[in-house]
Amino acid sequence: MTISNGLVPGSVVPGATPAAASGPEHVETPVAYDAILLASFGGPEGQDDVIPFLRNVTRGRGIPDERLEEVAHHYRAFGGISPINEQNRELKAALETELARRGIDLPVIWGNRNWEPYLSDAVAEARERGFEKLIAIGTSAYSSYSSCRQYREDYAIALEKTGLEGQLQIDKVRQFFDHPGFVQPFIDGVRQGFEDAAAAGFPLADTHVLFSTHSIPSTDAAKSGPASRGFGEGGAYEAQHLAVAEVVIAATTDASGPDVDWSLVYQSRSGPPTQPWLAPDINDAMRTLSAQGTKAFIIVPLGFVSDHMEVKWDLDTEAMETAEELGVFATRVPTPGVHPAYVSGLVDLVLERVNGTPTADRPALTALGPWYDVCRPGCCENVRLGFKPALAGLAP
Repeated sequence: MTISNGLVPGSVVPGATPAAASGPEHVETPVAYDAILLASFGGPEGQDDVIPFLRNVTRGRGIPDERLEEVAHHYRAFGGISPINEQNRELKAALETELARRGIDLPVIWGNRNWEPYLSDAVAEARERGFEKLIAIGTSAYSSYSSCRQYREDYAIALEKTGLEGQLQIDKVRQFFDHPGFVQPFIDGVRQGFEDAAAAGFPLADTHVLFSTHSIPSTDAAKSGPASRGFGEGGAYEAQHLAVAEVVIAATTDASGPDVDWSLVYQSRSGPPTQPWLAPDINDAMRTLSAQGTKAFIIVPLGFVSDHMEVKWDLDTEAMETAEELGVFATRVPTPGVHPAYVSGLVDLVLERVNGTPTADRPALTALGPWYDVCRPGCCENVRLGFKPALAGLAP
């Protein structure tokens, strides 16, 4: 079956610039974008915002406020304020500074999925300012429904909500899990972590590196990334984290020295007990490893771009309490935040699309990348919800 332009169904990318509309894996045609769309999760900024925010996050699941309050105490412990919005303000400012330093005239417009300013506000602002072509940066580095496809759905929803379909085009930068700008802050942090552990009297033989990321339902993990890549049960989500962890370990240890023990662990599970999620939980892993003789932990928030609530609560609070309970040393590595390498790397990712950089010239620290500019058909399906309209990828 074909459609009027001779292409097979699903081969036209909706809402894309002409360079991306035919769906190449990597767009090597220069595009004159008007602005950058910085897209994030969003978070409450006061106690009165917490429950309305959590209603937004869980929209469509029918979860009563009483159950939401069980999660709300994480935010209430910090005055009802998630750190994520302020971190995005800082990132936006850092991007603007870096763009100005390089003489690049691209305004940065910020919008959230779950709290003000919403993505619909951002695209409305873009149109009011006369912009027609946006390049989006989602503040998640890996492939999964919540960290990639859901952002693409958000872009489609924002255009529909504002009535701007056909008036604004939105492309996105590739998932940047193995871009040097994202990885370097973790390398710096793990090096410092080894020094801190040694200063506290714990050599490498006593130390275990825990690379932690957000757990997701096992069914979603299996659907992350194109099925054709054959990543297995953990999908691209698990494979990408493991590949980056290997890069960090290789960069922070002497090849002639002792091997360093490390593992990939998960945190922030929120699903019902009957639903399988990626495991092991970081606290369970710490207890098991401590019983086996580990005396020091370096905790690396590998799945996070900044100190989200999950980092502040699940790692800085709960995991540190577990370490204290076990009587072991633990230190948490910083997230990229506004690390100069990270900010510069995000600008480099935008310039790949502005300049149409050949794929062979794009940096990637693992054999999995550079990842796709245009997401592949069926990538990162949400099994529970199915496929919804999404930009920056081939249908479905």
